[in-house]
Amino acid sequence: MNNTADGSQLELLHAEGNVLELRFKGPYTFETRSPTEFEHIISAAGTMRGIRIFDDGIAEWDSSLLTLALKLKTYCAQHSIELDIDGLPRGVQRLVGLATAVPERKGARRDGKRDSLLIRIGKWALDARGEALAMFSFLGEASTSALRMVTGRARYRRSELWLIIQQCGPQALGIVTTISVLVGTILAFVGAIQLKMFGAEIYVANLVGLGMVIEMGALMTGIILAGRTGAAFAAQLGTMQVNEEIDALKTMGIPPMDYLVLPRMTALALMTPLLVIYADVLGILGGLLVGVFFLDIPLLVFINQTFELMTGWHCAQGLIKGSTFGILIALAGCLRGMQCGRSASAVGDAATSAVVTGIVMIVVADAMWTFIFMMTG
Repeated sequence: MNNTADGSQLELLHAEGNVLELRFKGPYTFETRSPTEFEHIISAAGTMRGIRIFDDGIAEWDSSLLTLALKLKTYCAQHSIELDIDGLPRGVQRLVGLATAVPERKGARRDGKRDSLLIRIGKWALDARGEALAMFSFLGEASTSALRMVTGRARYRRSELWLIIQQCGPQALGIVTTISVLVGTILAFVGAIQLKMFGAEIYVANLVGLGMVIEMGALMTGIILAGRTGAAFAAQLGTMQVNEEIDALKTMGIPPMDYLVLPRMTALALMTPLLVIYADVLGILGGLLVGVFFLDIPLLVFINQTFELMTGWHCAQGLIKGSTFGILIALAGCLRGMQCGRSASAVGDAATSAVVTGIVMIVVADAMWTFIFMMTG
């Protein structure tokens, strides 16, 4: 017999017919049970033909009694021992029946073994293939939706398009202003450190001007929008997925691609080039402040030097990159939002994945455009 200070008792009796009887008395909870109770029962069972459980006055019980019953049921099934739980409280019997009503799915339990390197590579390749197919499928649907918009057959609310344009453009001016001015000043300071060695501080103006319009203006704007707007798109669509609003749109015959994705993609494609121009101007202004107040370069000289080598083609490169980045950010955010699971944590995962995917796509697209521009002169 096992006793505890809380008054719970477990009595093990060997009955006729080579059967072990378990009699529970008093409260049986996580606080009163013994952690080695199951081992004691198995040791006492030995070569018994059956095990019977009796309620000898259980005052209260919780899931610990259910856990013990399930463990005994599994042990008896593995060792061909008959188990009789008719003596347990009715609630425990019903819960055991529910827990064992459906057989456990094969492979549901982890065996603790780590897959080999070859298997992990194969799984990664299959996941990458599935991800690529999903991305291309989404891109095809987005392109089809854009064509429907051009022909006037897309179903979306124009008022919502203007609202998203406001969120993507004017409401992003604050963060774009701060980052662009700081990037321009940083470029000027870094360039001045090297150019001072040759007495060529005046060329800081060329460095900042060309660096902002060709590369940094578009790149920094894209990264800002990926972290700000792309994550917001993913969170919005992910929340709609959790609340089954997207399923409701499909039920009503409204294409979610037209109604949800198309306005967001259009808004970012329109506003990103404008934000790039704004970032270029402020970045040059930040470099101008450094050149005038720290390098003692006259204001008009700095301005003339900035625009001496800058051409319209240089500005067009940044705008082309910015337009591409805007579309990629919208696609990444909407794709992750539409792929979101049905839980609250899945919304956070979708937002994080949208930012990571957007930034990676921006960097890859930037490298590709830079290579194309260099090859075409």
